[in-house]
Amino acid sequence: MCEKDRVIDILLKTGRTVAAAESCTGGMVAKAFTDYPGVSAVFLEGIVTYANEAKIRMCVKPETIEAHGAVSHETAREMAEAVQKRAGADVAVSTTGIAGPGGGTARKPVGLVYVGIRTEKGTKTYTLRLSGNRATVRQKTVNAVFHFLLNALEEL
Repeated sequence: MCEKDRVIDILLKTGRTVAAAESCTGGMVAKAFTDYPGVSAVFLEGIVTYANEAKIRMCVKPETIEAHGAVSHETAREMAEAVQKRAGADVAVSTTGIAGPGGGTARKPVGLVYVGIRTEKGTKTYTLRLSGNRATVRQKTVNAVFHFLLNALEEL
């Protein structure tokens, strides 16, 4: 069983709910969940906050984006925490990064992605440095989300 299947199996068996706030993945995490019949029992919502203004409307502090940027641990943390609160979910995930081909800098290159995972034990963020084209970076990010989410669920 792949990690995505295992995550959904755990959620369905435990009744834990999940929500997602996505930037660079543009709804791909939500799609990965909703590809499964019956997942509406545990997947509450997914939101795409692509522009900085959307992140701010969702409750990322403007000063966080100003100080650390939209692509940062801090923004990923606030996104996960905000979507968990908004949805009333047990668990939340977030993605923010630079999928390319443009938009990268020397300090924040294409392929830099941050993933946030929020559970009752707190919020963890992870740094990914991915290679490949835009589609590859985005798909690798979705795979990483399910990997980190599986680890978090197994720790609960």
